[in-house]
Amino acid sequence: MASTSSSDVLILALGVALAALYLFRDSLFAASKPKITSSATKSLDDTDGNPRDFVAKMKAGNKRLAIFYGSQTGTAEEYAIRLAKEAKAKFGLTSLVCDPEEYDFETLDTVPEDCAVFFVMATYGEGEPTDNAVQLMQNLQDDSFEFSKGGRDLSGLKYVVFGLGNKTYEHYNVISKYVDNALEKMGATRMGVRGEGDDDKSMEEDYLEWKDGMWEAFATAMGVEEGQGGDTADFAVRELESHPAEKVYLGELSARALTKTKGIHDAKNPYPAPLTVARELFQDPKDRNCVHVELNTEGSGITYQHGDHVGVWPSNPELEVDRLLLALGLYDKKDKVINIDSLDPALAKVPFPVPTTYATVLRHYIDISALAGRQMLGTFAKFAPNPEAEAAIKELNTNKEIYHKIVADGCLKAGEVLQIAAGNDIRAIPTAENTTAWPIPFDMIVSSIPRLQPRYYSISSSPKLHPNSIHVTCVVLKYQSSPNDRVPERWVYGVGSNFLLNLKHAANGEETPLISDSGVANTVVPTYAIEGPRGAYRQENIYKAPIHVRRSTFRLPTNPKSPVIMVGPGTGVAPFRGFVQERVALARRSIEKNGPDALADWGRITLFYGCRKSNEDFLYKDEWPSYTSELKGKFVMHTAFSREPPYKPDGSKIYVQDLIWEQRESVADSILNGKGYVYICGDAKNMSKAVEEVLAKVLGEAKGGSAEEEGAAEVKMLKERSRLLLDVWS
Repeated sequence: MASTSSSDVLILALGVALAALYLFRDSLFAASKPKITSSATKSLDDTDGNPRDFVAKMKAGNKRLAIFYGSQTGTAEEYAIRLAKEAKAKFGLTSLVCDPEEYDFETLDTVPEDCAVFFVMATYGEGEPTDNAVQLMQNLQDDSFEFSKGGRDLSGLKYVVFGLGNKTYEHYNVISKYVDNALEKMGATRMGVRGEGDDDKSMEEDYLEWKDGMWEAFATAMGVEEGQGGDTADFAVRELESHPAEKVYLGELSARALTKTKGIHDAKNPYPAPLTVARELFQDPKDRNCVHVELNTEGSGITYQHGDHVGVWPSNPELEVDRLLLALGLYDKKDKVINIDSLDPALAKVPFPVPTTYATVLRHYIDISALAGRQMLGTFAKFAPNPEAEAAIKELNTNKEIYHKIVADGCLKAGEVLQIAAGNDIRAIPTAENTTAWPIPFDMIVSSIPRLQPRYYSISSSPKLHPNSIHVTCVVLKYQSSPNDRVPERWVYGVGSNFLLNLKHAANGEETPLISDSGVANTVVPTYAIEGPRGAYRQENIYKAPIHVRRSTFRLPTNPKSPVIMVGPGTGVAPFRGFVQERVALARRSIEKNGPDALADWGRITLFYGCRKSNEDFLYKDEWPSYTSELKGKFVMHTAFSREPPYKPDGSKIYVQDLIWEQRESVADSILNGKGYVYICGDAKNMSKAVEEVLAKVLGEAKGGSAEEEGAAEVKMLKERSRLLLDVWS
């Protein structure tokens, strides 16, 4: 037997010791582990415990109000912020302004008794919640959803509701009504009446009429008195003596645009798309214009589907930029670099990138071309340059009838109101000599005038035919204001459409009249800084427009056998051009694969189109015959020309709804027997309602009943089953 060496024994002993240490490691080293104590545990009341608990955030920040906004375009968010500011100014109460998408609602039943919750809710599309309010609505309407204490009891909750809608739509303000009814059903107490703003008339006036009564009821329910707050600024504006020029925003819409770094292009980072085509669509454009623009998206990563919308980010016209700079006494230092800080980031975030310049803010970032709001004028009155100007602007602020007559009917912007109040002539090109300066702090301008928003257009092309190009069909908005004793009749120009018209002129090297022979402002096409910040939107003779794509549910049925009825007079035809192109692309592939009879079992695609005259404003007049040919007769177009014969027997004009009635048998057959789909695009106020009424009449008659009962029920069912879809505006 071999003898064991001392080294072997040592190795064996070491192995046994290591094994023992491993086996008994928990008990041997327990004392070295930190003990978990209650002080180390985060409770749900701590905001670090659950960042989606809005009640915990309210408590942590000593906020007595939570204001939720359901917003698709930013308007509801603006009103939510206004309510928060007013609560602070009137009562000294601070608020948590909340995007409902970022919070959970299980703790809605734990809101303290001395607190309240506001809901500022927009209704979107066909009675739908905005994208960021979908989960909130599901929680409120789902009877199986329970709050943190179990059940659905909100008897201790005090709340306020303000809705944003448009009466031209069938489901006017239904989301705010749903919220109100659901909260009331669960025992919550509403303070004041439910507010309803109508964007078709004046959202601003509806808000102003509602808020005073609401605040009275609020003060009583909350046990607070007005006068406990005070006027406090939202922002601090500082002029910078030195700052690297390359780090100053001169109209760039994102940090990536400033630093020229790559990234996803969306609403927060629009893509400067080169214009490859820009042409006039009207055959006789002497009084009106309609622009067709093709935007190149190759290499941008942007994709789209037929029926989507493209957002175009315009700038304000140079005339209005100069006017407001002069009215604020800032023209001589318009290029001064400024930084803007929020004094309460939870309440008011700086709405655009900084540092920037005075001129850039007015040109690119805030909507100085919008109608001047009545409430805004009260803020400006404190800084009037003389007693006469103060009295004039106070009258516009306090007298609703005078405001409507002078400002609303006169379509006056903020700069124009300041000129009118000071006795200046707004018809003249503004200069330092003819424009009185108001010492309004610039932070108040930023607080009072909303952010300049993109203008959305239905995309008029299909990615199947144009994968790297987005087509826009835009009628140029230009109309005359109503004259009054202070403001003469004058031309008013839409910002987005005239921005595109400027781009068309520049891209084609066309001359545009800049100043009339009389030297009077507002008699010619406004000009814009279309070359963009640092010339970013121009490359030699190629101009660019900053864009992003917004998704839509306005889609063709996937099965081409389903009949399709499209109603789109005027520029309402835009998405249907994309629809037809989509079917043309599918037809080409089908015929290539299955032969010339591949479309035999396809459903018919019918377009009802209308305009004034066949030789004046017939959009894409030369294209439709080729689509009819490629679709082997499956595409049929019916046209109504309202200002040329034939007319009705009584001499009245023929519109698209009249064409639908003429074709009622085939329309009813396509919908009732063919299970077809109906699409309406265009004016919501008159056309869309008229088309729905005639559809109810057609379907009611086909079912042997009336338009009011059987027809209305059929139209309602079509909407519920997404077989009647609308893309309309007012």
